[in-house]
Amino acid sequence: MRIVHGAWVRDALVLWGETDGDPARAGGAHARGGNPPRHPRAAGVDALRALLGAVGAGPVAERARASELVLDLPGDGAGPFPSDSAPGHADATRSPWRVPGLALTAADADLLLPFLGHADAPVPGPSLVHLAAVHDFAERLVGAGAVLPDLVGDPPRARWRPAPMDTAEEHLAALTAALPPSARTHLRGHDSPSPARACVLAPLELLTDAAARRLAPAPPRPASNGQDGPAPAARLAAALTGEHTRVDADTAQELRGPLRQWRERVRGAGRARLLFLLREPDREGPWQVEFWVRSDSDPGLRLPLERVWLGEGAAWLPDDVGTTALADLRRAARYYPVLHRALSDLAPARLPLNTAGAEEFVGRAAARLGAAGFAVVLPEWSGRSPLALRMAVDDQPRKRRRGGVGPTDLVDVSFEALLRGAGSDRPLEESELAELAELARLKRSLVRVRGRWMEMDPERVGAALDLLRKRGSMRRDQALRMAVGADPGVALPVADVVADGPLGALLDGGAKAEPRPMGTPPGFTGTLRPYQERGAAWLRFLGELGLGAVLADDMGLGKTVQLLALLADERAEGPAPGPTLLVCPVSLVGNWRREAARFAPDLRVHVQHGPDRPSGNALARLVGACDLVVTTYGVVARDDELAALPWHRVVCDEAQALKNHATRQARAVRSLPAATRIALTGTPVENNLGELWSVMEFANPGLLGSAQDFQRAVADPAEAAVAGDDDGDGAPARAGAGTDLVRRLTGPFVLRRLKTDRSIIADLPEKQEMRTWCTLTPEQASLYKAVVDEMAQRMSEADEKERKGLVLATMSRLKQICNHPAQFLGDGSALSGRSGKLDRLESILGEAAAEGDKALCFTQYARFGERLAPYLAARTGVPVLWLHGGTPRAERERMTEHFQSASGPMVFLLSLKAAGTGLNLTAANHVVHVDRWWNPAVENQATDRAFRIGQRRDVQVRKMVCVGTVEERVDEMIERKSALADGAVATGEQWLTGLSVADLREVVRLAPEAVAG
Repeated sequence: MRIVHGAWVRDALVLWGETDGDPARAGGAHARGGNPPRHPRAAGVDALRALLGAVGAGPVAERARASELVLDLPGDGAGPFPSDSAPGHADATRSPWRVPGLALTAADADLLLPFLGHADAPVPGPSLVHLAAVHDFAERLVGAGAVLPDLVGDPPRARWRPAPMDTAEEHLAALTAALPPSARTHLRGHDSPSPARACVLAPLELLTDAAARRLAPAPPRPASNGQDGPAPAARLAAALTGEHTRVDADTAQELRGPLRQWRERVRGAGRARLLFLLREPDREGPWQVEFWVRSDSDPGLRLPLERVWLGEGAAWLPDDVGTTALADLRRAARYYPVLHRALSDLAPARLPLNTAGAEEFVGRAAARLGAAGFAVVLPEWSGRSPLALRMAVDDQPRKRRRGGVGPTDLVDVSFEALLRGAGSDRPLEESELAELAELARLKRSLVRVRGRWMEMDPERVGAALDLLRKRGSMRRDQALRMAVGADPGVALPVADVVADGPLGALLDGGAKAEPRPMGTPPGFTGTLRPYQERGAAWLRFLGELGLGAVLADDMGLGKTVQLLALLADERAEGPAPGPTLLVCPVSLVGNWRREAARFAPDLRVHVQHGPDRPSGNALARLVGACDLVVTTYGVVARDDELAALPWHRVVCDEAQALKNHATRQARAVRSLPAATRIALTGTPVENNLGELWSVMEFANPGLLGSAQDFQRAVADPAEAAVAGDDDGDGAPARAGAGTDLVRRLTGPFVLRRLKTDRSIIADLPEKQEMRTWCTLTPEQASLYKAVVDEMAQRMSEADEKERKGLVLATMSRLKQICNHPAQFLGDGSALSGRSGKLDRLESILGEAAAEGDKALCFTQYARFGERLAPYLAARTGVPVLWLHGGTPRAERERMTEHFQSASGPMVFLLSLKAAGTGLNLTAANHVVHVDRWWNPAVENQATDRAFRIGQRRDVQVRKMVCVGTVEERVDEMIERKSALADGAVATGEQWLTGLSVADLREVVRLAPEAVAG
């Protein structure tokens, strides 16, 4: 078994798994009607039981019952995609598939999720990882006592449930937002997936109950209530802690009211909540924890409890605010017992603390109170140390190794401690350093320096002070990691770096602007453009430092030739440094083989692909005699022996394939050992900054920290700033600050040049982009209106969480109608005369052919393309090639060569899946996007099949848009948003789900001008 997944179905965790299976996914054809087919790579029940036995859960495996799920999975004509490599393209269609499963009770799931959700092999799928996070939250709720008893169902059963608190609701919302698509693939009764919130709430409720029962003391002996037997409360306690959860009807009737009142009190029905505010002393006085009350509906409204005792009121305060505040204080004392001192007062208003007490409050008590549902306000400096380091690096030439600088060369390094402030960073004096050293020795975490209180980690400050006393040498690569903040051994952040020599050139960007010239290497048969010489020299520069590089030049600027020039240069300098392993999509294998033979014929090249590829000793001998080994992502994921070979360099072409760092192929590629690494990609960021982290993690492992730390500290602030473009106040500045941080962290290692930059390339023809406006036929308009009306009706009945799926489904249906009624209906009916867009496309292609021009046409719908290709050939009288994701590699290469030839076909129809990478189609000077994919990066990738180096004519790009429909309105929205940040809305159509109902109706509304005539 390769991957194990989890689905929560009613009251059970159902495990199912994927095996490696046949790469071709044979046998996965999906028939119309009847029961869904069996998933061709689903693991059997015996394999699932063996998995549980392997993690030491044999008894659980015996108790688990066999089950079967129906899952809604993406795939194509060959079957469902593997879950760790399912492409996010529009050619994918979703269909129901049956998988065998193993159903575990909530109690057994409570025991197993901590192990299964964090296992190494088999890999837990995103759905199981998410369920493990839900379980972690349930355990924290139970540990914090944030659970309440309740009665559920008929007949009534006792259950522990999460207490209704702000913090719990916020965490629930975060888990709902993080719900992976794979967690909603289970079809209820072969109908539709559950709403996202329900997919989180159902397991949370039952896992909370299971964890509470596991951690609860032994069931109490029910106390007698006279002749009637045990009291109702005792019977409830027994049902909450014992095996039998049923509660008799009389007990349930007596307890429902009190339990509901208890829950409402915790919910904050009194409209006021207790807040703890820590106030620092001005001079030598004590710290104070002040007690406030805060409005539950408007957190900005708050009042010191002291003024409540003095009789001061407010309109938002309930009449019993004093009573509820005292009750909250008593409850808070369970989590912070020091509060009992304040409760001895008749009118408690504050709790004085010495510095040690304040350290305890900041370091531990505040978190416990927050987890229990209380609001806590700490000083603004809490959690942020103003202490930092200034690093000075002397990288002047001393004794250089032959061939230039290297990562192991020694550089002189010294450090200085800084106190960061609003105005400037000021070095600390010796007396202040001595005082900090003494406080660190005493393990003090709250200190006062230059009249400012600050929080520090004594161990980290002590380690930093030790670093200050050391002045000496270290390896250049270690110094670089320190300089960019990627060395976890540095106790304080490096706020400033002063460096010279090669390291200084790298950090300030000089290495990109003025690299050591390379020129055209011996053995390289092409002619490098100046920017390509600089790019190859930059790759060499980083490699000499032992660092990875991300060459992210715009598509068509020749990333391939820059890498081949680097390899040719290394071979010419001799001796050969060792083999380079190049990993690429299968569609590009032939392209790399041909380009290497063309530009660097002296390179010894081997293609490691196909069923007859060598292995074992034969592979090791062959690799040792090669300069370049070309293989595919699939081979790397399957052939572990590649990770056992010594590679000088690993290169990933189309490195956006690594954007999901948790997939099997991404992990396999990262496991390849190499002295240095290079990522080649024209789109380092398509949807979010996490993709950039994943590419950088391949090129320079650990340089940007963990994925979680990068997301929290870098990506989230930057993306939140960009997402705030609609507030109208300072959004561009915030977006700029966020992206500046990203550029500062990644800048030394990422080189990106654009074709549109005339300082890079001045002889590329113009690209003329235009909208081609189309109208709907009456049939299209009728279908369009029917879908809009249906959406409006269902939107009025859907809750907020169900709306997302409805919006995306409606958008897809409307786009299909704009293309052609037959595509929407799926009935195989005739194409002629029924679509305004198709009529306009025929005209465009006919005019281009009459002028002797060739055209590329792109559609995101493969099934539509299957019908469109023969239709266009018949209507225009010219041959039409059709390339889609299922086209074999050899046929793909033959079609490309045929189209590029002077006598080749005039029209090439392609699916977006097939068009994204590796095609050089400069014979075309017309590009038509038949239907729109609302990710500009995807559309630009397709356009750049023609608009690239080698193109001699101006390229006309037409984006077909049906006027007065969703296509026009979303196109307008993208244009407005792109003014704020390039690619800010490059997230497919997901952002549409955040629009209000009124905005959605306006987006999909059919305008009168949409219909011809």
